[in-house]
Amino acid sequence: MKLLVLGDFHGKFPLKLNSVVQKEKIDLVVSVGDYPPFSLGKLFFKHIYGKKDVHLWDKNVLGKEKYKQIVEKDHHKGEEVLLKLDKLPVKVISVLGNHDYSLPDDVMDLKKEKNEWKWELERSVHLANFMDHLKNVTKIDYSSFKFRDYVFIGARGHSFPGRVKSRAYSKSRKKLEKLFREFSRENKLGKVVFVTHVPLYKTKLDLIKAKGAHKLVMRKHYGGKLFRRIVEKYRPILHLCGHIEEGKGQDKLKKTVSVNCGSIHHGYFAIVEIDDKKGKVKSAKISKIR
Repeated sequence: MKLLVLGDFHGKFPLKLNSVVQKEKIDLVVSVGDYPPFSLGKLFFKHIYGKKDVHLWDKNVLGKEKYKQIVEKDHHKGEEVLLKLDKLPVKVISVLGNHDYSLPDDVMDLKKEKNEWKWELERSVHLANFMDHLKNVTKIDYSSFKFRDYVFIGARGHSFPGRVKSRAYSKSRKKLEKLFREFSRENKLGKVVFVTHVPLYKTKLDLIKAKGAHKLVMRKHYGGKLFRRIVEKYRPILHLCGHIEEGKGQDKLKKTVSVNCGSIHHGYFAIVEIDDKKGKVKSAKISKIR
């Protein structure tokens, strides 16, 4: 079985992906999310990152109207990417990324803020709902998808390791463990693939070292603690992720091969081939669209 693994589109969909699918004889496309651009990135890291109770829609930053205009434009571009992905000639499965406005309520308890904005909360489910109406793209956040003899289990993307003592973390871990236990018993060959947006915590794939990275996170591991614990316990044959572009490549945690596909926004993707008879990863290669 041959997988095309890609993610971090950020508003771009290279048309050459269609020829990659045909040339490489891809059986299944796996997307790790992040469909819209992050047009507010510089402002976010300048005014918001590392601070409490400060938002881009505050009057002294952008204001609500300007913020809405930019976010809605980004969401529209994200929808355009998804529509193109939906037209690929093979099946596509996907998890949400952190820039898909998915809330981090799977790994930390979210407290209601005094200046909470209803419109902003509604945006957190917009792309998720949009994906539910696509014909060829199936969202697998905290759910499973069977393909041939394999089971794909997914989890959406936050952008930090998570709080292991939070109720949300515990609740999400129970969801994933229920899925892994179910399919580990059902599938004696252990043909389970785990798909997340962020890499596993403290691996070669989650170290932030890109030029221009925020000083609060530079040279730190920022993968998911929850996902690492799941992999250590259940040992799927393969784990697929993205998010941290400079971490593209592969690593191994016990018996699990973990692959960070890089950012398709910059042309990078991964092709992973699995030996169906042995139920093991045969090869994993990072490529770039020229």
